Amino acid sequence: KQKRMSHKRISYFYDSNVGAFYYGSDHPMKPFRIKMAHQLILNYGLYRHLNVFEPHYATDDEMAQFHTKEYINYIKNISPQASNEFSVDPSEINFNIGGNDCPAFQGLYNFAQISCGASIDAAIRLNYGYSDICVNWGGGLHHAKKTEASGFCYVNDIVLGILELLKHNNRVLYIDIDVHHGDGVEEAFYSTDRVFTASFHKFGDFFPGTGCIKDIGKKQGKYYTLNVPLNSGIQNVDYFNLFQTVMGAVIEKYIPNAIVIQCGADSLAWDRLGPLNLTLEGHGQCVSFIQSFGIPLLVLGGGGYTIKNVSRCWTYETSLLLKKEIPNEIPANDYYEYYGPSYLLHIDPKNEDNKNTREYLDLIQKRCLEHVKFLDSAPSVPFHTPPPDLRTTEDVNARLKSKAQKEDEFYDQSNQPNKQIFAVCLCKC
Repeated sequence: KQKRMSHKRISYFYDSNVGAFYYGSDHPMKPFRIKMAHQLILNYGLYRHLNVFEPHYATDDEMAQFHTKEYINYIKNISPQASNEFSVDPSEINFNIGGNDCPAFQGLYNFAQISCGASIDAAIRLNYGYSDICVNWGGGLHHAKKTEASGFCYVNDIVLGILELLKHNNRVLYIDIDVHHGDGVEEAFYSTDRVFTASFHKFGDFFPGTGCIKDIGKKQGKYYTLNVPLNSGIQNVDYFNLFQTVMGAVIEKYIPNAIVIQCGADSLAWDRLGPLNLTLEGHGQCVSFIQSFGIPLLVLGGGGYTIKNVSRCWTYETSLLLKKEIPNEIPANDYYEYYGPSYLLHIDPKNEDNKNTREYLDLIQKRCLEHVKFLDSAPSVPFHTPPPDLRTTEDVNARLKSKAQKEDEFYDQSNQPNKQIFAVCLCKC
């Protein structure tokens, strides 16, 4: 059995520049939601219980651990003016960048660097036991492929984080509760038993169109991919009962050394793009359940397109990880007006039909549990010399120490100079 953690040490990664990136006026992806979540985490006082870090900017070589160098170089050098989101000649689109879904916006390369740098830094802290849980709400970009952007995602920070975890851990479990199938991560690890991928998602005529229950992995990875296809309208009780039963069985059989959970908030009710009907409580129950196993845990963001609910969700889940109760009333913050008319943390579900019948859910659960029976219990890994860490712990700690010594970096100079944002390490770690 896994050793339970007696004391939670939770690290939180945030870069104050992340909210300034802009996909376009009509694009549903708004990185600003990450800054909104950060504001709530500050003003609820949750930051006082976190080890707060500013991540490094991932290098080309780090991102090329998964993506091709040609692809990374293209992202680095593409001109935003070359891909106007409304008038792009299809012949001019390379690597699926350009057009409406994956526009070439100003600062695209830096945005990818921040997301990936935080997930890599988080994995290093977990590897060396400096943290029990790491949180990167700016990560979770699960659709990006090795040589292609997809679904608003350009560089796959999740894959990079998992690759780093695999240097010190035999088995990593990846869980995805975004409304969309986690296709980029699944594809990256489809042929290995060292990573088990599980995705709970809307299936059918819905992006990306993958994630059938029959997709189970191949070669060495056969049965180490699990897809849980859902219909529209599923609510808290049905979702969590299925999640708890299936993931409990997976963890008991697979015995992962580390877990990565992608917490896309587009599975909430009222999302602009998602047709599920969860509230913060139902979504958060899944995170708390995974945390309860006491296994080193990397918690990531993901989708979510009703931005006031995204920030609500990730703030609430930060409080759950900390086991700190927070009031339902939204505290005063720079973006308070976004939370009207209720100005409350929690949301109600929509009044709509649940198209997941009891018979359907029972069938899906049965198929998933049968799938788990085929797993080897804690598959072994042949002895090998692990590749070197992308960044040594000495490098990370030295940089964090030097950052913390620059007092002006505790503030967001671009807005209100007296507003603390705590975007660097504030702890002795």
